[in-house]
Amino acid sequence: MQQPRKTKYRKTMKQVDKIRGTASRGAELSFGEVALRAKEGGWISARQIEAGRVAATRHMKRGGKLFIRVFADKPVTSKPAETRMGKGKGSPEKWVATVQSGRVIYEITGVAPKVARRALELAASKMPVKCAVVERKKTIL
Repeated sequence: MQQPRKTKYRKTMKQVDKIRGTASRGAELSFGEVALRAKEGGWISARQIEAGRVAATRHMKRGGKLFIRVFADKPVTSKPAETRMGKGKGSPEKWVATVQSGRVIYEITGVAPKVARRALELAASKMPVKCAVVERKKTIL
């Protein structure tokens, strides 16, 4: 699972504003031919990223190459169940990646487009945000 080796601060603020709007960075296909793009903003946990990766690589039968374009670098804290209010912020429980609409999550290259599309559809079923499968536009000179 993804998590940073070292962070400057152990806990971060929520910053829900980063989810709103459309992504300008990471919105284009860079490495693969077929990609999974988020259609809405939200948090994707490290476990969900890993579950999508496993589903896609199993469908491709470990052929081709899968690129993960998001990284879970934001700690999310929670307090234990049945704990009274106060006594400070809870401890970090999981790591999430902040994703805006239009952000590319996975890219695949090296397999047939039909296989890649199906693999990304399986990965999309593991995501907490709505996603769409997009293909690289062919340029004819």
